[in-house]
Amino acid sequence: MLRTALRQATRTVSAMTRLSLSTNVAATSSIRLLRPVCSQLQIQRLESVEVPGPYTPPIHLTFKVVEERVLKTIRTWDRVPQDKVDQVKMESHFVNDLGLDSLDHVELIMAFEDEFGFEIPDGDAEKLMTPQAVFQYICDREDVYE
Repeated sequence: MLRTALRQATRTVSAMTRLSLSTNVAATSSIRLLRPVCSQLQIQRLESVEVPGPYTPPIHLTFKVVEERVLKTIRTWDRVPQDKVDQVKMESHFVNDLGLDSLDHVELIMAFEDEFGFEIPDGDAEKLMTPQAVFQYICDREDVYE
């Protein structure tokens, strides 16, 4: 649409310039007539610009927010047995208390990565066996303070 309007404006300027040369009308007057149209097109173009991409402003994390998100991630994850969802606490052990195996542990760590938007290295992930450990890791990594 913008390209078509600019093409039309260019053709009009060219035609008016040719006309002004043949009828001794100053070419600048025809350009002055089109200047408001071109500036209006430019304003419309700038108003319709949207910022692309997944950028969202950073969320201020507090200890309470991190704790809620860690527990929510565990409780809403589909591999946690439904009878143990209510038993999930910060001190629960993923393997001993929740009955998760090593593959489940890896997938749960991936769920935390998705929730908080950063990658947890494998060496660190092996040490994160309780929600409390995940909470502490995220707070240290993201410089969370009250």
